[in-house]
Amino acid sequence: MSRKRVAVLISGRGSNMTALIEAAKDPAYPADIALVLSNRADAAGLARAKAEGIAAAVVDHTALGKDRAAFERALQAELEKHRIDLVCLAGFMRLLTPWFVRRWEGRLINIHPALLPAFKGLNTHERALEAGVTHHGATVHFVVPEMDSGPIILQDSLRILDIDDADTLAARVLELEHRIYPLALARVARGEVKIGGGTS
Repeated sequence: MSRKRVAVLISGRGSNMTALIEAAKDPAYPADIALVLSNRADAAGLARAKAEGIAAAVVDHTALGKDRAAFERALQAELEKHRIDLVCLAGFMRLLTPWFVRRWEGRLINIHPALLPAFKGLNTHERALEAGVTHHGATVHFVVPEMDSGPIILQDSLRILDIDDADTLAARVLELEHRIYPLALARVARGEVKIGGGTS
């Protein structure tokens, strides 16, 4: 089976992007990171991608004003140009419209720093601490038009410690993210998990 061509969408440093790049260096890994695409020209992850010899591109949302349709058409054009099969969101801080999400249904995945369906949206670590839950973690899921609501591909959890604050909890969850995102992408690339096909 040929390796799936993957685009990673970032807005910042791209630490999860780096985890995917490292996993894809294994010849047996079923996906190849073919493109890193950012909505910010100053995203630190772009330099890492270029250093790894991976194509890097910018679609600056600020240059398009509030025209989300134009922004997403430009994203789509880049993805088509690079013959992308799968898209991974990795700290991409733009909400995508149903038009874009439906074009990539079953081929667009995201990692979220919480055990979905709990704590959708932002500030997940602070909210977990405020809620007094005993466990927290990370989730890789398919993207659907409703935010953080798509079918779950993989989750991992940890116990919240008495000494945890939002920063220490974020750092510990990030380690989980870096471990499960490559595993989840591999499962999708191999066709082991699909929207509508369950998570096994």
